[in-house]
Amino acid sequence: MKASPDPDVILLAALADATRLEIVRQLGACDQACACDFVSCCDVSQPTVSHHLKVLREAGVVVTEKRGTNIWYALAPDFKMRYATIGASLAGLVAIN
Repeated sequence: MKASPDPDVILLAALADATRLEIVRQLGACDQACACDFVSCCDVSQPTVSHHLKVLREAGVVVTEKRGTNIWYALAPDFKMRYATIGASLAGLVAIN
């Protein structure tokens, strides 16, 4: 599959993974978390968590802040609006009964 330059496609592709979606859910429940916090919630190794966080960062889903030797993650300030805009643009395509 050819990579898309469309930022909406990149965002949705980043969220279309169970581990990444769990990371986003955890960040939605708190203000921020250290990368090490995701190992236990997602039941994956630290290198795997790092990979998923990189994908989320590149998609603009999360932002980072380095504190000492740790990197802290938070949802990007515009993430909720971007996601809501995508959902709103698709809302008319699905009939909800």
